Amino acid sequence: MPITNHPDAENRSGHKHSFAEEAFRRLKAQILDNVLPPGYRALEAEIALELGMSRTPVREALMRLQAEGLIRVEPRRGMLVLSISPEEMTEIYDVLTALEITAAERLAAQQPDEATLQPLWDAVDDMDAALASDDLDRWADADESFHRSLVELCGNRRLAATALTFRDQIRRTRHLTLRLRARPIRSNEAHRDLLRTIARGDAEAAFAIHRGQRQRAGRELMDILRRFRLENM
Repeated sequence: MPITNHPDAENRSGHKHSFAEEAFRRLKAQILDNVLPPGYRALEAEIALELGMSRTPVREALMRLQAEGLIRVEPRRGMLVLSISPEEMTEIYDVLTALEITAAERLAAQQPDEATLQPLWDAVDDMDAALASDDLDRWADADESFHRSLVELCGNRRLAATALTFRDQIRRTRHLTLRLRARPIRSNEAHRDLLRTIARGDAEAAFAIHRGQRQRAGRELMDILRRFRLENM
Protein backbone atom coordinates (compact mmCIF):
# COMPACT_ATOMS: atom_id res chain seq x y z
CA MET A 1 0.00 0.00 0.00
CA PRO A 2 1.62 3.31 -1.04
CA ILE A 3 0.50 5.43 1.94
CA THR A 4 3.61 6.71 3.68
CA ASN A 5 3.92 5.09 7.05
CA HIS A 6 4.41 7.18 10.18
CA PRO A 7 3.96 4.74 13.08
CA ASP A 8 4.30 7.45 15.72
CA ALA A 9 1.69 9.72 14.16
CA GLU A 10 -0.82 9.36 16.97
CA ASN A 11 1.79 10.14 19.60
CA ARG A 12 2.63 13.57 18.21
CA SER A 13 -0.56 15.20 19.48
CA GLY A 14 -3.02 14.66 22.28
CA HIS A 15 -6.08 15.74 20.32
CA LYS A 16 -8.10 13.36 18.16
CA HIS A 17 -9.01 16.12 15.70
CA SER A 18 -5.35 16.62 14.80
CA PHE A 19 -5.11 12.94 13.85
CA ALA A 20 -8.13 13.23 11.57
CA GLU A 21 -6.71 16.39 9.99
CA GLU A 22 -3.36 14.73 9.39
CA ALA A 23 -5.01 11.64 7.89
CA PHE A 24 -7.14 13.84 5.65
CA ARG A 25 -4.19 15.90 4.41
CA ARG A 26 -1.97 12.90 3.70
CA LEU A 27 -4.62 10.84 1.96
CA LYS A 28 -5.84 13.79 -0.08
CA ALA A 29 -2.32 14.70 -1.22
CA GLN A 30 -1.68 11.14 -2.41
CA ILE A 31 -5.00 11.00 -4.25
CA LEU A 32 -4.38 14.33 -5.99
CA ASP A 33 -0.84 13.31 -6.94
CA ASN A 34 -2.07 9.95 -8.30
CA VAL A 35 -0.09 7.98 -5.73
CA LEU A 36 -3.49 6.52 -4.91
CA PRO A 37 -4.94 6.33 -8.45
CA PRO A 38 -8.58 6.09 -9.57
CA GLY A 39 -9.91 2.63 -8.77
CA TYR A 40 -7.62 2.15 -5.77
CA ARG A 41 -9.31 0.41 -2.84
CA ALA A 42 -8.30 0.05 0.80
CA LEU A 43 -10.05 -1.03 3.97
CA GLU A 44 -10.33 1.42 6.82
CA ALA A 45 -8.25 -0.86 9.04
CA GLU A 46 -5.49 -1.06 6.41
CA ILE A 47 -5.34 2.72 6.09
CA ALA A 48 -5.23 3.15 9.86
CA LEU A 49 -2.37 0.67 10.12
CA GLU A 50 -0.34 2.39 7.42
CA LEU A 51 -0.92 5.83 8.92
CA GLY A 52 -0.11 4.62 12.43
CA MET A 53 -3.47 5.81 13.77
CA SER A 54 -6.63 4.37 15.24
CA ARG A 55 -9.63 3.87 12.96
CA THR A 56 -11.70 6.73 14.42
CA PRO A 57 -9.70 9.66 12.93
CA VAL A 58 -9.25 7.73 9.69
CA ARG A 59 -13.02 7.27 9.44
CA GLU A 60 -13.50 11.02 9.92
CA ALA A 61 -10.90 11.76 7.21
CA LEU A 62 -12.61 9.38 4.78
CA MET A 63 -15.95 11.10 5.32
CA ARG A 64 -14.35 14.44 4.43
CA LEU A 65 -12.73 13.01 1.32
CA GLN A 66 -16.06 11.54 0.26
CA ALA A 67 -17.78 14.91 0.78
CA GLU A 68 -15.20 16.48 -1.57
CA GLY A 69 -15.99 13.92 -4.26
CA LEU A 70 -12.57 12.24 -4.24
CA ILE A 71 -13.55 8.84 -2.86
CA ARG A 72 -16.57 6.68 -2.10
CA VAL A 73 -16.82 4.88 1.24
CA GLU A 74 -18.42 1.46 0.81
CA PRO A 75 -19.68 -0.73 3.66
CA ARG A 76 -17.24 -3.56 4.41
CA ARG A 77 -15.13 -2.60 1.37
CA GLY A 78 -13.45 0.57 2.63
CA MET A 79 -12.64 3.48 0.36
CA LEU A 80 -12.63 3.60 -3.42
CA VAL A 81 -10.74 6.41 -5.17
CA LEU A 82 -13.14 7.81 -7.76
CA SER A 83 -12.38 8.56 -11.38
CA ILE A 84 -13.63 11.54 -13.40
CA SER A 85 -15.05 11.03 -16.89
CA PRO A 86 -14.61 13.60 -19.70
CA GLU A 87 -18.29 14.49 -19.33
CA GLU A 88 -17.86 15.16 -15.62
CA MET A 89 -14.71 17.16 -16.38
CA THR A 90 -16.71 19.41 -18.70
CA GLU A 91 -19.28 20.04 -15.98
CA ILE A 92 -16.60 20.79 -13.41
CA TYR A 93 -14.83 23.21 -15.75
CA ASP A 94 -18.09 25.04 -16.43
CA VAL A 95 -18.71 25.54 -12.72
CA LEU A 96 -15.09 26.42 -11.97
CA THR A 97 -15.05 28.98 -14.79
CA ALA A 98 -18.16 30.68 -13.41
CA LEU A 99 -16.67 30.83 -9.93
CA GLU A 100 -13.24 32.09 -10.97
CA ILE A 101 -14.45 34.84 -13.28
CA THR A 102 -16.73 36.08 -10.50
CA ALA A 103 -13.75 36.04 -8.14
CA ALA A 104 -11.69 38.08 -10.62
CA GLU A 105 -14.51 40.59 -11.00
CA ARG A 106 -14.99 40.93 -7.23
CA LEU A 107 -11.27 41.33 -6.58
CA ALA A 108 -10.91 44.05 -9.22
CA ALA A 109 -13.93 45.89 -7.84
CA GLN A 110 -12.14 46.15 -4.49
CA GLN A 111 -9.34 48.14 -6.18
CA PRO A 112 -6.73 46.13 -4.27
CA ASP A 113 -3.39 47.64 -3.36
CA GLU A 114 0.01 46.29 -4.40
CA ALA A 115 0.54 44.36 -1.18
CA THR A 116 -2.76 42.52 -1.56
CA LEU A 117 -1.90 41.44 -5.09
CA GLN A 118 1.69 40.44 -4.29
CA PRO A 119 0.94 36.69 -4.04
CA LEU A 120 -0.52 36.83 -7.54
CA TRP A 121 2.45 38.74 -8.97
CA ASP A 122 4.81 36.27 -7.26
CA ALA A 123 2.95 33.34 -8.82
CA VAL A 124 3.15 34.85 -12.31
CA ASP A 125 6.88 35.52 -11.86
CA ASP A 126 7.33 31.90 -10.80
CA MET A 127 5.42 30.75 -13.90
CA ASP A 128 7.75 32.76 -16.13
CA ALA A 129 10.84 31.45 -14.34
CA ALA A 130 9.57 27.88 -14.62
CA LEU A 131 9.08 28.19 -18.36
CA ALA A 132 12.51 29.75 -18.75
CA SER A 133 14.04 26.69 -17.07
CA ASP A 134 11.68 24.30 -18.88
CA ASP A 135 10.31 23.02 -15.56
CA LEU A 136 6.67 22.16 -16.20
CA ASP A 137 6.08 20.76 -12.72
CA ARG A 138 7.20 24.04 -11.18
CA TRP A 139 5.02 25.89 -13.69
CA ALA A 140 1.98 23.83 -12.69
CA ASP A 141 2.62 24.54 -9.00
CA ALA A 142 2.89 28.29 -9.69
CA ASP A 143 -0.24 28.25 -11.84
CA GLU A 144 -2.13 26.46 -9.06
CA SER A 145 -0.88 29.05 -6.57
CA PHE A 146 -2.17 31.87 -8.79
CA HIS A 147 -5.67 30.45 -9.10
CA ARG A 148 -5.92 29.58 -5.43
CA SER A 149 -4.80 33.08 -4.41
CA LEU A 150 -7.28 34.62 -6.86
CA VAL A 151 -10.30 32.98 -5.26
CA GLU A 152 -9.00 33.35 -1.72
CA LEU A 153 -8.54 37.11 -2.17
CA CYS A 154 -11.96 37.79 -3.68
CA GLY A 155 -13.66 38.33 -0.32
CA ASN A 156 -16.27 35.57 -0.60
CA ARG A 157 -15.27 32.63 1.56
CA ARG A 158 -17.99 30.31 0.30
CA LEU A 159 -17.06 30.99 -3.30
CA ALA A 160 -13.41 30.33 -2.51
CA ALA A 161 -14.11 27.08 -0.65
CA THR A 162 -16.30 25.77 -3.47
CA ALA A 163 -13.82 26.74 -6.17
CA LEU A 164 -10.92 25.11 -4.34
CA THR A 165 -12.88 21.88 -3.95
CA PHE A 166 -13.50 21.75 -7.70
CA ARG A 167 -9.86 22.61 -8.44
CA ASP A 168 -8.79 19.67 -6.30
CA GLN A 169 -11.09 17.36 -8.25
CA ILE A 170 -9.42 18.19 -11.57
CA ARG A 171 -5.85 18.41 -10.29
CA ARG A 172 -5.13 14.78 -11.18
CA THR A 173 -6.26 15.32 -14.77
CA ARG A 174 -4.24 18.52 -15.15
CA HIS A 175 -1.17 16.69 -13.89
CA LEU A 176 -1.65 13.82 -16.34
CA THR A 177 -2.16 16.15 -19.32
CA LEU A 178 0.55 18.65 -18.42
CA ARG A 179 3.04 17.33 -20.97
CA LEU A 180 0.45 16.72 -23.67
CA ARG A 181 -0.46 20.37 -24.07
CA ALA A 182 1.34 23.14 -25.93
CA ARG A 183 4.01 25.08 -24.08
CA PRO A 184 1.92 27.45 -21.90
CA ILE A 185 3.43 30.75 -23.03
CA ARG A 186 0.00 32.14 -23.91
CA SER A 187 -1.28 31.17 -20.48
CA ASN A 188 1.44 33.20 -18.76
CA GLU A 189 0.60 36.24 -20.88
CA ALA A 190 -3.11 35.86 -20.08
CA HIS A 191 -2.39 35.71 -16.35
CA ARG A 192 -0.36 38.94 -16.54
CA ASP A 193 -3.07 40.67 -18.57
CA LEU A 194 -5.67 39.67 -15.98
CA LEU A 195 -3.53 40.83 -13.10
CA ARG A 196 -2.85 44.23 -14.67
CA THR A 197 -6.60 44.65 -15.21
CA ILE A 198 -7.36 43.74 -11.60
CA ALA A 199 -4.69 46.19 -10.41
CA ARG A 200 -6.44 48.96 -12.41
CA GLY A 201 -9.69 48.13 -10.68
CA ASP A 202 -11.49 47.36 -13.95
CA ALA A 203 -13.98 44.74 -12.79
CA GLU A 204 -15.81 44.39 -16.10
CA ALA A 205 -12.62 43.84 -18.08
CA ALA A 206 -11.27 41.40 -15.47
CA PHE A 207 -14.47 39.35 -15.79
CA ALA A 208 -14.21 39.25 -19.59
CA ILE A 209 -10.47 38.53 -19.76
CA HIS A 210 -10.60 35.69 -17.28
CA ARG A 211 -13.69 34.20 -18.89
CA GLY A 212 -11.85 34.04 -22.21
CA GLN A 213 -8.79 32.49 -20.61
CA ARG A 214 -10.77 29.87 -18.68
CA GLN A 215 -12.81 28.94 -21.75
CA ARG A 216 -9.66 28.52 -23.84
CA ALA A 217 -8.08 26.35 -21.15
CA GLY A 218 -11.20 24.22 -20.91
CA ARG A 219 -11.36 23.68 -24.67
CA GLU A 220 -7.67 22.77 -24.74
CA LEU A 221 -8.10 20.21 -21.96
CA MET A 222 -11.17 18.63 -23.56
CA ASP A 223 -9.33 18.42 -26.90
CA ILE A 224 -6.44 16.57 -25.25
CA LEU A 225 -8.83 14.15 -23.54
CA ARG A 226 -10.53 13.37 -26.87
CA ARG A 227 -7.33 13.23 -28.92
CA PHE A 228 -5.55 10.83 -26.57
CA ARG A 229 -8.76 9.01 -25.60
CA LEU A 230 -8.18 9.61 -21.92
CA GLU A 231 -11.19 8.45 -19.92
CA ASN A 232 -12.10 7.84 -16.29
CA MET A 233 -9.06 9.52 -14.77
